[in-house]
Parts: sequence; C-alpha cells; structure tokens
Amino acid sequence: MDDIIAETGMSSSAVYRYFRSKDDLIAAAADEALVLVRDALTHLAEQDPPPSPPEVLNALVASLERQTSAADYDLSRITIQAWGESLRRPDLHERSVDFYTEVRARLTTLAAKWQSHDRPLSKTDADAAASVLFALMPGLIVAHHLSKPLTAKQLLAGIDVLANSTPAG
Repeated sequence: MDDIIAETGMSSSAVYRYFRSKDDLIAAAADEALVLVRDALTHLAEQDPPPSPPEVLNALVASLERQTSAADYDLSRITIQAWGESLRRPDLHERSVDFYTEVRARLTTLAAKWQSHDRPLSKTDADAAASVLFALMPGLIVAHHLSKPLTAKQLLAGIDVLANSTPAG
C-alpha cells in the first residue's frame, strides 16, 4: 500500500478512504479488467448480424492488445494476479466464478446467433463453440506473457487443423 500511496501522490488517508486494504485495491483492479472484457463481449453479442467467428477472435486479440498497450498499466497482469488471489480469497473466487459464468453465457448467446444467421457453425452446438472461445481467452493472456502473443490468424489455423484432422490408422 505504501508504494501505491507514493505513486498516486495522495495522502495515505485519502487512499484508505477508497481502499481499506491491499485486498480491496486488488479486487477493484480486477473488477476494472473484467468489466472491459464483459463490455467487449456485450458489444459483439449485440451486433446484428453477429460478427463471424474469425471476427470474434480478432476482437478478443485486439482487446488483449488494448489491455497490454500501456507498459505501466497492463490490465492483463492484473487479471493474472486476480486469478491467483481468487485461489486464496473465497470472496474474490466467488466473484470470479460469477463473472466467468456470465462471460461464457455471453459467448454461448453469440454462438447461438451464428446458428440463426447461417454461419458456417450452423450445425455446431453453441455451447461447444463458446467453450472453445472461453478456453482461448486465458490462453491468449498466458501466451502474451510467457511466450509470444498469438494472432487470431494463428488461432484460426490451429482450430482448423484440429477440427479437420483424422486419427491415424
């Protein structure tokens, strides 16, 4: 908290007026990062006709790029911290579960719209499509920080390879 107080230039009493503890500050920062993801998915789900699966992947990658563009305020790092904190704090865990349940529901809604707009996924189960997108989201963040950022084009090529591969033998 001392580092945060020094960085803000505010008095300690002013900072503690907004955040009683480091845990409160972490929760507020996590909420900010999660709201950006939720808003991006809401925007995609509200479009009519809905964006195609490749357009959604492009939007997810672009959203991560926006979150990581400011070196001194990388919201994806806050997301990773929030994941760790949610493992030790039941209150943050519950909020995270609620948030990611909502994200998955929005992705499922979006995938269902693909079915109703005769997208290539018209025969695909909306929940299965949403599951893949949902699993890719944290993977994008991890890849960004632990290897090299992935592009939507790479993801689409990989999904295509996996979907069209047949077992040997």
